[in-house]
Amino acid sequence: MHAAPLAPSALRMLRAAGACVLALAPALACAQAVALTGILGSKALLVVNGSAPRAVAAGETHQGVKVLSVGRDEAVVETAGARRTLVLGEAPVSVGGRGAGTGRRVVLTADSRGHFVNTGTINGRSMQYLVDTGASVVAIGQPDAERMGLDYRNGPPVMMGTANGTARGWRVKLDSVRLGDVEVFGVEAVVTPQGMPYVLLGNSFLNEFQMTRLNDQLVLEKRH
Repeated sequence: MHAAPLAPSALRMLRAAGACVLALAPALACAQAVALTGILGSKALLVVNGSAPRAVAAGETHQGVKVLSVGRDEAVVETAGARRTLVLGEAPVSVGGRGAGTGRRVVLTADSRGHFVNTGTINGRSMQYLVDTGASVVAIGQPDAERMGLDYRNGPPVMMGTANGTARGWRVKLDSVRLGDVEVFGVEAVVTPQGMPYVLLGNSFLNEFQMTRLNDQLVLEKRH
């Protein structure tokens, strides 16, 4: 099986991964990014939207997230009528969002450096995106892929240039990628061999939209 090259813009992002620090955009409205970071007796240690950890017992509510039950290494939580099982140590999950991504339009605002950074979900997991129109596919750092539970090592290999030379990545297909109220299914992606500060939102997702730049705003309108 032959490996394919990755887009130059994604390679530049890899080289800058250790140094690029941008201001994060606010989390999606009406959704909570919740992680289970510990079990303290009968209480779940929750981190909600990146806030300080809080021990919450079954029946109690913290920042709109109600704990229904606490097990040895998992907890069941509910918010806005949505119920999810959190597993100890896994990446934050999006709970209590707006349901299926049936919207057709999303508007992004550039940060002070001109980058379009936002929060979304991949396979239901909360992620930070950086829009990259020069990347052929969505690119995910290996640590993020492992926290998401992606079975990427069985994917076709792709050779990638990094600051330390050539390394092997993997091609995968994502069940869903969501940004705001819009969601795309069956999105091609690549897992990079090292971590990145953001998931690069490349053209395997962006090609589903008509994109219009209006000053510091980027309007994405679904084609179908």
